[in-house]
Amino acid sequence: MSLLLVTHISTTTWILAFAAAFVMGISKSGLKGISIIVVTLMALAFGSKASTGLLVPLLVVGDIFAVVYYSKYTQWKYIIKFLPWMVCGILIGVLIGKDLPEASFKYCMGGIILITVVMMLWWDQKKSKNVPTHWTFAGSMGLLAGITTMIGNLAGSFSNIYFLAMRLPKNQFIGTAAWLFLITNVFKLPFHIFVWNTITKESLILNLKLLPAIFIGFTVGTFLVKYIKDKFFRKMILILTAIGALLILLR
Repeated sequence: MSLLLVTHISTTTWILAFAAAFVMGISKSGLKGISIIVVTLMALAFGSKASTGLLVPLLVVGDIFAVVYYSKYTQWKYIIKFLPWMVCGILIGVLIGKDLPEASFKYCMGGIILITVVMMLWWDQKKSKNVPTHWTFAGSMGLLAGITTMIGNLAGSFSNIYFLAMRLPKNQFIGTAAWLFLITNVFKLPFHIFVWNTITKESLILNLKLLPAIFIGFTVGTFLVKYIKDKFFRKMILILTAIGALLILLR
């Protein structure tokens, strides 16, 4: 769907969109590894490139919730090390995706989703969680995070590995990531509006209609994050996401 006309959205598309917004709210509450399914659901609902712009304002709202809730745990020194590399990656992603045809964009997004799923499954199965801490590691992870967040809003797995390398406790991990993504998602807005033209008046109207689902998801997630055993849950989400990525490639 290249143009988001709110009055012509099917029931199935609305269901996918509300489900995506609800899961986004849950992911912003601190349940790591599930935000990838948001991207997949939105791409299935609205098409690959259009969905990237549609998601960014919603992500900013979710990031604000997370920042307000977890801000006191933020470790700025890690953001300062990672952010410049991520900004460079975003600029590279803008150039790569600007004139990319929808079909090619679809294959890029589907491929990135599948690679991300494989990487996260590999990380879950990896016996040793030791990762490099040299600046080149932060640089490479930052560049990849920036490129993938621009093309598919999929920076989470790369930034997660970086923060895990820094041995951040759970709440510091969530609070630091919240500020990082709020800054980078706000930074992406002008490119979606003026360069890619993927944020429009119509898409913003749709965003407003989806806000309640984010709030409900975040509220539910703040309770779940305290109790849920997420190993099985993460694997289930990753498997469902991989199926969704294949559907994106085949549609």
